[in-house]
Amino acid sequence: RVQLVESGGDSVQAGGSLRLSCVGSGYTFSSYSMGWFRQAPGNEREGVAGIWPATGRTFYADSVKGRFTISQDNAKNTLYLQVNSLKPEDTALYYCAAGAWVTLATILNDKSYTSWGQGTQVTVSS
Repeated sequence: RVQLVESGGDSVQAGGSLRLSCVGSGYTFSSYSMGWFRQAPGNEREGVAGIWPATGRTFYADSVKGRFTISQDNAKNTLYLQVNSLKPEDTALYYCAAGAWVTLATILNDKSYTSWGQGTQVTVSS
């Protein structure tokens, strides 16, 4: 059974940085596409960043390009999201997700993923 556990969320001021982590277990970590998603109150869940397992190619939502970096350490079964230059609009619950059947076209689509963590809260104050 796939399990994902996120950590690293915090309350920071605008312009600050955080590193979110997601530890996976119960599956071959390097074989699954992995993604970070976020959901703010009253909003739909949106894809923030994804990583393609075969090549390590990364994908980002336009709203976070240049500020967020997704990476993974297969030896530690850990996915990371480095978030820099945080803005109040980045405030949300951040989730990591794993999927065995994600395509390049849907890597930022939450419907492509089958396993989810419980989320870690990021709050950015102005």
